[in-house]
Amino acid sequence: MDRRLAGTGGPAFRAALTLLLFCLLAACGAGKTAEPAFNDTDVMFLQMGLGHISEGDRVAEIAEGRATNPEIRAVVTELRRQWRTERDTMAGWLGQWQRPLAADPSAGLHAGHGDLHSLREEDFEGLAAFEGAEFDRAAVALLLGNLHNAMETIRMEATGGAYPGAVDLANRMTESRQGQIQRLLALAAG
Repeated sequence: MDRRLAGTGGPAFRAALTLLLFCLLAACGAGKTAEPAFNDTDVMFLQMGLGHISEGDRVAEIAEGRATNPEIRAVVTELRRQWRTERDTMAGWLGQWQRPLAADPSAGLHAGHGDLHSLREEDFEGLAAFEGAEFDRAAVALLLGNLHNAMETIRMEATGGAYPGAVDLANRMTESRQGQIQRLLALAAG
């Protein structure tokens, strides 16, 4: 008992069915949006940003426990909280883009930046040797240097980045860092 509807087995029907299937499949993918593009500036910002955060956090961790001035402790606690969130976001994007968390030092991409963007182990050792008001001054100086270097990278992203999320992050970081730098400068002057 083979019952078919009239005209359901011929080549015209199969062609129409195939066309309908292709249209349905195309419509299923139509709702998906492409991931925004990123560029080398975005990658460099994230990689260098993770380095700045790591170095700054080392200073902040020491200062959080040893600074005698409560305002210094307040600033470093605020920085550490922001850095945790920023670090997770930055590392997440680099992972999505299948890029390393740190730039290849032999790649020459950071030529001209030199060691100006890095704290040295001697900086941390020197900080640990200070006590009281001397410690506070040294911690503020290291944090200001770290934040200054980070601001250069943040500005680079704000003007040359392509990934909307990273550019937005750079703009938010600029706003918060400017206030933190002003507070630290006031502490250094006082």
